[in-house]
Amino acid sequence: MKGLYQYVREVWKKPQQNLGELWQERLIAWRRENSTTRIERPTRIDRARALGYKAKQGYMIVRQRVPRGGRQKTRPAGGRRTKHMGVRLTLHKNYQLIAEERAQRSYRNLTVLNSYWVAQDGKYVWHEVILVDTDHPVIKSDPKINWICAQKNRSRVFH
Repeated sequence: MKGLYQYVREVWKKPQQNLGELWQERLIAWRRENSTTRIERPTRIDRARALGYKAKQGYMIVRQRVPRGGRQKTRPAGGRRTKHMGVRLTLHKNYQLIAEERAQRSYRNLTVLNSYWVAQDGKYVWHEVILVDTDHPVIKSDPKINWICAQKNRSRVFH
C-alpha cells in the first residue's frame, strides 16, 4: 500500500504529462511574477519534507526564477583576437546554486537550508528554496535543526 508522498512523487516524475493544463497555467502565472516570490506552502510537499522542511514557525519557502542559457559579456573595444575576447561564457555553477544564492541575497536574515527543482521552460528555470530563520526561538529550541543557528552556518550557500 502506498502513502500520499509516494503518489505525489510519481506525479512529479513527468509533471508535464501528469499535471496537464495546470502545468501550463502555472508557468504562465509564474512568468508574470517577480523573480523571487515568497510562497505560503511548497509546490512539491514530498520533496520539501525530504529536504528538511517542516510546516512550523521559522521555516519559509521562496520560489526563485533563473534565466536559462549561457552568459554573455559586452564585446571589448578592440585589440584582441576572437579567442580572447571572452564574449561567450560558460556557467560554472548550476541553476540550483544560482537560485539559492539569489534567494539568500534577497533574504539576508534567513539561511538557506536546501532547494529543489519545480519547473522549467525555454527561457527560465524555477527552484523552490527552503529558508530558515536562525534567530527564531522555535528553531533555536529544536535539536534537529538548531545546528544551523551556529555562526559558521550563516550564509552557508556562498561557502
